[in-house]
Amino acid sequence: MASSAALRVPGVHAVLTHEDAPATLYSSARHEHPTADPDDTRVLDDTVRYIGQRVAAVVATSEQAAEEGCRRIEVTYQELPFVTDPEEAMRTGAPVIHAGKGPEARIARVENNVAGEVHGEIGCVDDGFAEAAVVHEETFRTQRVQHASLETHGCVAYFEPKDDSADGAGERLTVRSSTQTPFLTRRALCALYGLPEDEVRVVAGRVGGGFGGKQEMLTEDIVVLAALKLRRPVKLEYTRAEQFYGATTRHPFTIRIKLGARADGTLTAIQMRVVSNTGAYGNHGPAVMFHSVGESFAVYRAPHKKVDAYSVYTNGVPAGAFRGYGLGQVTFAVESAMDELARRLDMDPLAFREKNIIGPGDHMASPIGEEEDLHVASYGLAQCLSIVRQAIADDRSADDVPEGWLTGQGTAMAMIATGPPGGHYADATVSLLADGTYDIAVGTAEFGNGTTTVHKQITAGALDTTVDRIAIRQSDTDVVRHDTGAFGSAGTVVAGKAVLLAAEALAGRLKTFAARYTGVARHLCTLGAEAFDCAGRTVTLKELHEAARAQGAQHETTAEGHWGGSPRSVAFNAQWFRIAVDPDTGEMKILRSVHAADAGKVMNPLQCRGQIEGGVAQALGATLFETVRLDERGEVTTAAFRRYRLPQYADVPRTEVHFMETTDAIGPLGAKSMSESPFNPVAPAFANALHDATGIRFTEMPVTRDRVWLAMDRRAGRRAGPAA
Repeated sequence: MASSAALRVPGVHAVLTHEDAPATLYSSARHEHPTADPDDTRVLDDTVRYIGQRVAAVVATSEQAAEEGCRRIEVTYQELPFVTDPEEAMRTGAPVIHAGKGPEARIARVENNVAGEVHGEIGCVDDGFAEAAVVHEETFRTQRVQHASLETHGCVAYFEPKDDSADGAGERLTVRSSTQTPFLTRRALCALYGLPEDEVRVVAGRVGGGFGGKQEMLTEDIVVLAALKLRRPVKLEYTRAEQFYGATTRHPFTIRIKLGARADGTLTAIQMRVVSNTGAYGNHGPAVMFHSVGESFAVYRAPHKKVDAYSVYTNGVPAGAFRGYGLGQVTFAVESAMDELARRLDMDPLAFREKNIIGPGDHMASPIGEEEDLHVASYGLAQCLSIVRQAIADDRSADDVPEGWLTGQGTAMAMIATGPPGGHYADATVSLLADGTYDIAVGTAEFGNGTTTVHKQITAGALDTTVDRIAIRQSDTDVVRHDTGAFGSAGTVVAGKAVLLAAEALAGRLKTFAARYTGVARHLCTLGAEAFDCAGRTVTLKELHEAARAQGAQHETTAEGHWGGSPRSVAFNAQWFRIAVDPDTGEMKILRSVHAADAGKVMNPLQCRGQIEGGVAQALGATLFETVRLDERGEVTTAAFRRYRLPQYADVPRTEVHFMETTDAIGPLGAKSMSESPFNPVAPAFANALHDATGIRFTEMPVTRDRVWLAMDRRAGRRAGPAA
């Protein structure tokens, strides 16, 4: 690689290549336990594994100079064989994408391009299928999807004087980033560059959308490399095109599912073979694959269950974390197949589900193994299906459908754990300030998930005050000890619980101090919005703070809370659609959309409703329009919104949202998570409605208008080819 011409561009200060980067292998994925992901990535590598991988970084005083420097770099490539199909990638003789990496990389089978795999069986599925009166088997496929966050990946790194430096000597690195995981990103940067954690600060402002895509370290690593080399502020912000070919996507899945049931509708066996395409790097690959075959199996009772699942490397843009974390892909297959099996049994699909779902006291059995900390701590699934049944009974949305259009209705449901396995940690501090208001310090990031509002509500309730009297500092490694991050639907059930514990502890401390200060029995002191009432004596919170400071008892005005994310509960969702289809054009219209959500005690109904409506809208995009397309070499061909069809306002129907009446025994104040789960049942519910309308089972996402028209045209005998 020749960089001399680039260095001659005015304003260019450095050109960084693999020779400047540490040889350390790591994963761009951020998890509490780094061993959850393969260490298969370098900051800058001398092997390019997909089109779009960075090979050099030009650091300049302007974007124009940096871009000109990039154009002048001369790179000589030795072309290597490539593979873009995961099934081919696993075969003997396929190009080995990470050849030479040893056991320390934690790749399951380097020689077969398998980043991770899981195999398990409960009972004996062969016996289960032998017992069945009806067996259904089908293959389903899902596509790559972009997160399409309004704000792209980006960060800036710079040095500041240390606060504790008496003579002003010494500097500290600050990284401001659009990240869901500031604490885990700091830990990774320190490990990568050998920096002490107390000399690095990572802070995220209000992040402009994430959906899992910013549970990665994609810009911070290269920016810090440049900042350390130049000792100057350095910024990198992805363009929209770079977001498509240089960031991550949702994992494309291929699921072969086989189901068996007795004549009365009792499930006897469930078997799946799942292949997830993780792209050129394994960030999140094994974890997404593992999660995809957990709750999707466990929500149904069957004595015999078996899974074989693989996360496979290919020479394409890496996949990563995406809303639902693999469950949406497998739920599409499970719920479509359940619908088909019910019809073959001549049963109502809703009644078939009601017969086979787990109940409130049932054991959640998955062939990947038992998760001992996962419990049905509240149960609203039966209520969810009851809401759907009522919607079907009173529906009149098809009354005004144009003549000749076909109509159909479909249901799907899903279960999700209210947090990741293995621990998800949050620390929080709540303090009384000198002016009598309160301050929350919490590590989790706000990226449209609404945790800022909910954390204030939780604190206001515990301290019997109002949210306008509460300030919040968040997503900053300086404000609390640790926070795993804003992912895995943990903003309320983990960080929120830490805030609740801190606020309750502070309320107790203040009450004890108020009693001591006034000489009144503790039980006669009542905390109000701005003051204590101690047996008729009013003590303002401002006065109480001054007294604590005067007595050297400042510790009485602050309290900490910690939650480790375990035990965990489960949340349930059900989606129902009534749709109409024009057989002459393939046009589809959603006549009615109903979503039932078991979110436990809903703290902010308006905000939670927005989460669900947004989840349904995003899932409809993945169901009907969106796909990141790659050519035969693995190059992204849809690297712009004008070539990548996102749903528009007119494409998204009004969704009727219903909350179930449950109170969770684990979540803070009875709440459960509800950020990822609304996404998961949408695609199969729509596919089931489409099958009901057309009689055609669509097994591949997205079900675009042209695919629907072609399938109906073939069925009518006017065109040759497969049905769907």
